[in-house]
Amino acid sequence: MNKAIEAALFLHLLGVAVWIGGMVFAHFCLRPALGDLAPQLRLPLWESVFARFFKWVAGAVLVILLTGGFLLMQFGGAHAGWPLHAMAGLGIVMMLIFGHIRFAVFPRIRRAVQAQNWPDGARAVGTVRRLVVINLVLGVVTIGTAVLSRGF
Repeated sequence: MNKAIEAALFLHLLGVAVWIGGMVFAHFCLRPALGDLAPQLRLPLWESVFARFFKWVAGAVLVILLTGGFLLMQFGGAHAGWPLHAMAGLGIVMMLIFGHIRFAVFPRIRRAVQAQNWPDGARAVGTVRRLVVINLVLGVVTIGTAVLSRGF
């Protein structure tokens, strides 16, 4: 394997670790810890966390797209094996879900916090939670595809 492929693979996996790891932390650690807080405290905290995390995810998505495209081309492009196309397809679906969270759902959270409309904010955070679970499942399937299909 040449150095460009090794560097791209490293950056690609780093982007995946930031994104998937952040979702695991938010869903399984932060969300339960915030459950006892009143909505007046919990929702502004979620807004602040999401604002920071989404910048990291946006950077990770950019790195994943660039390195994934490069790696796909290095391993055959349109003629690459099905596992690479499956990973690319799953990754694109995940990115679309992230885009929906960031540009459609997150503004609802922000507006709800600014208006102190806690029920609307809680519903929007619930939507994020459900979409994050979907993305976590897709991420695990994508990682599984990468690892379990190495012989193809």
